Order: sequence, then C-alpha cells, then structure tokens
Amino acid sequence: MNDLNTIQRKPTDYRNEYKPVWCTGCGDYAVLKSFTRAFAKLNIPNERIAVVSGIGCSSRLPGYLDTYGFNTLHGRALPIAQGLKAARPDLTVLACGGDGDCFAIGTGHFPHAIRRNPDITYVVMDNSIYGLTKGQASPTTSRAFKEQKGLIGVEEPPVNPAYFAFSMGAPFVARTHAGNMAELSDLIAQGIQYPGFAFIHCLSVCVTYQGRGFQEEIDRHVHATPANYNPGDERAVFDLLRSDPFAMGVLYKKPLDEAAFDGNRDVPVE
Repeated sequence: MNDLNTIQRKPTDYRNEYKPVWCTGCGDYAVLKSFTRAFAKLNIPNERIAVVSGIGCSSRLPGYLDTYGFNTLHGRALPIAQGLKAARPDLTVLACGGDGDCFAIGTGHFPHAIRRNPDITYVVMDNSIYGLTKGQASPTTSRAFKEQKGLIGVEEPPVNPAYFAFSMGAPFVARTHAGNMAELSDLIAQGIQYPGFAFIHCLSVCVTYQGRGFQEEIDRHVHATPANYNPGDERAVFDLLRSDPFAMGVLYKKPLDEAAFDGNRDVPVE
C-alpha cells in the first residue's frame, strides 16, 4: 500500500482548495478529516485513490479531496465504485454516502456488492435523517425521534445497518461515530487494508434538523466492545449486533484463511 520512494504524506496533502459548505458543526467535517488521516497513515499516493459518492450532504465529500472523485446518482455509489475497481484494480477505491443514499434508494445495490466482495471500503455517514431535503425521516430514524418531531412513519422500526451488512455476508464490519476521529480514521485504514468489501458505519449528526444535543446523546450511549469480544466469532457478532446498536470498533472481521468459502457462510466451495 505504501509508496516507499516518496516522503511521508500529511493529511492536508489530500485536501484541495475548496472549502466545505456543510453547516457549522456537521459531522461530515470530521469524516472528511478522518479520510485524509487514513490516507496519510497508509501513505497512499493521491493519484491511486478514488472516492465515489451518491447524492446528499455527505456525498459532497469527494469534492473536497485532492484525489480522483466521482459524485454519482442518488443511491448509485456502489455500482459505480465496483465498475471503477474492476476497470482499475490498481486504485484504492472507497465509496461513501448517507443513510438515505445507502439504505433507501440504494439499498438494492448493498447486498449484491457484498456478494461480489470487491476490494472496496464503504463508509456510510448515518445521521438518521434526510438533511439535504429538509429533515424527513430516513430508514435509520428512530421511532422516538419521529414521534417527537411529528415525522411520518412513526410505526416503522429503523434499519440496523451493521446487522444488515453482517447478515448479508460482509466480511468486514465496523462502527464508530464522527465525534471520534481517531477511531474513525483507524477503521477506514483497516478497511482499506482488508482484501475485500469493508463496511464502516459512522454515526453522525445533522445539527440543523436534530440540534447539537444529538451528538451529546450519541456520546452518552456509545461504548467500546467488551474486552473479551472476538470479532471473528460469528455467534458473538450476531448476538452483539442484534442487541447493541452503540458498540463501537471492529464488529466483524472474517478470517483471511476462510477466503476459500463463498458468500454462504460455512459452505465450502467445491
């Protein structure tokens, strides 16, 4: 991954001259910094990185990077990223977007990208709301928040992104929040280094439609996985993801020696 013939790059080396237009306090600023920190940690040449996004506030992210970038159609970041990786396997390809982009209009692409298992890192910035289109409920909005704000769909339970990814067979699943840039940048770097589809669920905040107190609410709930937690133990992973939406860190990491197995776990390739 490293280019040993160059000097060590800094996070700022991956930023271009454009200033983000996100609202002050938006979690997307921290995610942008985490991307550049991860790139610098791995010292990847700028011209060997491509970041693909869909549509939404968070999907503006590639426009602020001095790398290859493509702002695609709503919900279509994954198929474009897969095509790019197939055409240019030498590139480090990442996809990014929001909870609506991934789990509403783009949800049909998600399980099939996992099945194909391309070497792509997918970072979903989940603020549990449609921020760009004025605060409607998204697939991950809680029932309590919808009832509090008078949003439609109060009776619909939210999607559990990490549980969904694991159940579809994603070999690398991690979760953190935008308030912890150190952990987020480390998880992005781990996702890039993992030789397969890596899904990183990043809890975020829309300060305009949720308020700044929403980050404090996240801070009160998030916690590290238990000290004895084994991200390679599928039973333990299943139990954790089903019951705890606020455990942070690497939640599942399929051992690399299982590469001879197909998408249906525990069924060997004949």
